[in-house]
Amino acid sequence: MTVTLDKPKDQRLIHSGIDWQQFKLIEQGFSDSPGIKLFYFKGEVEILAVSQEHESFSRTIAGLLMEYFVEKDIEFNPLGSFTQEKVKEVSVQADESFLIGKLTGKTPDLAIEVIFTSGNESKLNRYQVLGVPEVWFWEDGLFGLYHLRSHGYEKITKSEILPDLDINLLSRCLLMASRIEAVKEFRRGISGV
Repeated sequence: MTVTLDKPKDQRLIHSGIDWQQFKLIEQGFSDSPGIKLFYFKGEVEILAVSQEHESFSRTIAGLLMEYFVEKDIEFNPLGSFTQEKVKEVSVQADESFLIGKLTGKTPDLAIEVIFTSGNESKLNRYQVLGVPEVWFWEDGLFGLYHLRSHGYEKITKSEILPDLDINLLSRCLLMASRIEAVKEFRRGISGV
């Protein structure tokens, strides 16, 4: 059984004309606010209050990917939504992010965004400044994958950092009503049983 995706009620506010110091004050003001994500790029601040469904998809994606890393014996470090910054330029909180093939580093190899309210690719500009090699957007039951090239991000049909990962299998499992069945189905799919 699969889930019908109704758009949850994520709330998004964008304000322009903010300098880095003002952004840092705003960030301090929200420091004890769970479920709030803050983004900064070129004087624009985005404040996103995420829904329970948003967090559920985010955590499920991370859980399934960790299953994949373990099954395929790929070293990884889950970084979650830690704040990635380039001072005075950009601040981003991906829904999930990973170092892949290593345990340490400052820039994740993969950033994942669950999109319910603000699904445009302009977010890629933020990640480009940070040099994140691959960014995935989960929106309307599908993944959009982007890999960083010398000229910017290019849309791709399969992951270049995880070339053996079946993105369609991952998508199908995310849409299953039972998380237990989703994990079992994903395990079967990645182990070839």
